[in-house]
Amino acid sequence: MIKAIFFDIDGTLVTTESKALDSTRKAIAAAQAKGILCGIATGRGPVDIEERIDHLPMDMFVTYNGQIVFSKEKTIFAEPFSQEVLDEIVDFADRERRQIIFGGRHHVEGSSIMKFSQSAAVKKIAGFIPSWFPVRMTRKFMQKFSSNRKKERFAKLGILKEPIYQCVLFAAESENQKLAELLPNCSFQRSNPYSIDIIPKNGSKYHGIEKFLTAFDIQPEEVMAFGDHFNDIEMLTHVGIGVAMGNGQAETKASADYVTDTNEADGIAKALKHFDII
Repeated sequence: MIKAIFFDIDGTLVTTESKALDSTRKAIAAAQAKGILCGIATGRGPVDIEERIDHLPMDMFVTYNGQIVFSKEKTIFAEPFSQEVLDEIVDFADRERRQIIFGGRHHVEGSSIMKFSQSAAVKKIAGFIPSWFPVRMTRKFMQKFSSNRKKERFAKLGILKEPIYQCVLFAAESENQKLAELLPNCSFQRSNPYSIDIIPKNGSKYHGIEKFLTAFDIQPEEVMAFGDHFNDIEMLTHVGIGVAMGNGQAETKASADYVTDTNEADGIAKALKHFDII
């Protein structure tokens, strides 16, 4: 019996307009009415999370790719970078003049370009950016000609005095292996072709979900999860029922137990009805 359901946000829980479909609202409400806990598992942080999910009434939140987990009542798990690893990331970003943001519990600081890219408005536009967009060339251009290329630009950020749970770096998919070699004490999660999430080693959405399950005495086989991108694959393969959205990546679909319709065409409601959850 399913006791908890986790939803990725972008490309899953909300549409390209960052809105929740009426069918999704009704489906989640119906599941909750049966005593099933419904929550999110996202690469986004806790900042403005209610707006990110279009004010859907969720029971639990797995944020920053599993680094902060909380319910309405309490924080269940929070694991920031160690100071040593954070220093390595900051040194790399300053040395290479990279575009990066640092995520704390209550706010985010760093590159203005990257902060802007995380906004809901830009997320809407991102869906129209062609797959051939030259991320690597754009990154190199900004490294060389950015108007803000001060030494220790990021090292002097005030937010670094606080716990940092995730960094988001502007990086092409072709850089994945190189970044893993340069920052071996980190894990990397990707949900789009333009940026990569950097988190503490061995972190993931499913790692955060496990912390929640332990706290609420729920078994993995009693969990259902929905996702569409690469950073959802682990959780889809480790829970009782993993559902990939019809608009998801081919690899994500291949890893799922079931592929539903898209996030624009009642995909969540259709899957919950298919499995007799509602």
